[in-house]
Formats: sequence, structure tokens, C-alpha cells
Amino acid sequence: METTKPSSEPTIVKLKPIEATRESFNEYGQVIEVSPDGEEFGPNDAQLDLSKGIPRFYIMHLQDRPLKFSTITHHASVTQCLGSIGGHVWFLGIAKPSIIDSGEVKSDNGMTAVQSQCGHFYVPPTIDDVRVFRISGPKFLKLNRGTWHAGPLFKADATDFYNLELSNTNVVDHTTHDFIKENRVIFSIDE
Repeated sequence: METTKPSSEPTIVKLKPIEATRESFNEYGQVIEVSPDGEEFGPNDAQLDLSKGIPRFYIMHLQDRPLKFSTITHHASVTQCLGSIGGHVWFLGIAKPSIIDSGEVKSDNGMTAVQSQCGHFYVPPTIDDVRVFRISGPKFLKLNRGTWHAGPLFKADATDFYNLELSNTNVVDHTTHDFIKENRVIFSIDE
């Protein structure tokens, strides 16, 4: 991680992308790759939690998503799946889930807990918690419940992605940490 800071501007933190593999992405969710037709359900399939609402599977058309970000979001009630249509290269900023239960908020363990407008408690991600993953080829990511994410980001002018979440995820289950406001930082992907 390389840090640069022009005068009064936010600090630019450059992150080298990590290739998303089952092993490298394990703390944040799953990398789901091609499997033979007829193979039975198993641990290499997306382990989904869509139990708190109506699933929504749709295609997102995204434009102008350069390789930088300053906000990161999590969903406390659902796993989410993202993948590019056509297997194009894309990037996702990531930090580990940091949702805590209300009992942990009252304990004296040094955590700075925040209550989301959605009602749950979490510990905000730190600058050092953030990683960037590079996703290429015919695979998608399943994000664990509460995984912080920024993106999809890509070099092309526009890319289409499929997205599996709940029908109201972006209305009732959308918690965002603003690194410019809270930390005076912008992340840049050093590709």
C-alpha cells in the first residue's frame, strides 16, 4: 500500500489488486467458478442467505466506474452475488464484515461501535482493512453477509453485471462508510 497526499486534498492510498481465488477471497465470501452440468450441490457452490426477503436477480448496466473509490458499503441481512457478463476483468474494493451484536456494544473491549440507520451495530472499517480484488474470466463473487464492498470498478466505459441480492437491499439494508468524510482518504487501484 502506497500513500501520497497533495496539499489539502484527501490522501490517495494506492492498492495493488489481488487475484480473486477461492483461497485469497475466503475471508470475504466465495469465488464461484465453472462446474460441470449435473454436479450436485456442494461447498464450491454459492452458500446463499436470501432468507430475509424476496430475492432479486437482475442485470446492472454500469458506466464510468474508474479504478478509485472513497466509500464502501455493506448489507447486514443478505449475501450478495456479483459477476460480469462475458467474464470481463473487474475490480472490487473489500473489507471484512464487522457487524457486531448489541451485547458486544455494551462491553468494554475497545471497539468503536456505530449503529447503522438500518438498526444493526458495526465497527467501521479502517484504512488498513481495505483490499482490492481483481476478478477475471467466467466466475462470480458471493459476498458474505456484512462484507464491505466498493464497486464493481472497471477500465471499460461500461460493463454489464449480474447481481443477486434482495428486492429491497438498497433501500433498507445499505450501510456506507465514507472514507473522505471520516478518514480523508481516497483509494486508487494500482493496476
